[in-house]
Amino acid sequence: MAKKKEPAVKDLSTEEKIKAAAKKLFTQKGFAATKTRDIAEEAGINLALLNYYFRSKEKLFELVMKENIQLFLGVMIEKINNNPLPFDEQIVFIVSNYIDMLLENPGLPFFVLNLLQSGNAPDGNPDDPLFKNIEKMRNSFLHNIKAAMEKGEIKHVHPLHIIANLMGMLVFPFIARPILMARSGNISQAEFEQLMIERKKLIPEWIKGMIKVSGG
Repeated sequence: MAKKKEPAVKDLSTEEKIKAAAKKLFTQKGFAATKTRDIAEEAGINLALLNYYFRSKEKLFELVMKENIQLFLGVMIEKINNNPLPFDEQIVFIVSNYIDMLLENPGLPFFVLNLLQSGNAPDGNPDDPLFKNIEKMRNSFLHNIKAAMEKGEIKHVHPLHIIANLMGMLVFPFIARPILMARSGNISQAEFEQLMIERKKLIPEWIKGMIKVSGG
């Protein structure tokens, strides 16, 4: 009797196991220090099977990071579009969620920078789902900034200043983490993460201080 083929769902399960293992190791060790053999061992499969599903570590990293960005953007868009908050509360929401995402995906800033430098950023393809979500997020936030200005809640400044300051405060510490940890008394990973959690409260206060209307 011919042996029955394994159901396709098992293949999907194997692929998800690989992605989960990759995400865990990329987070713990970083992209450069993570080897494909490490990912295979973590997933409980052999290296040949990993290579069958994913041609390279770079492709696997790209897939994991894109899925994480999509998930994050989906949550942010849902909240900003469908559950509008006052501008100051919206900043708190964005900062808190963004820092949580970066703590879970410390390789994300480098992934985005590499995309931009390679010329493969999704912004170049309007049909890319990631591009569409980035556009939705950007347009919603720009709309809310302009609305807050019209209501007199914040100063009339170019929205780019607000976005650039916000992104710099959020992302730079993660990009410069090795330098900051070494030059700040050799702080531990746990101490660094605690400092980032403290920034959930500090960054909205700093942003508000920059753009609040005098006397407001």
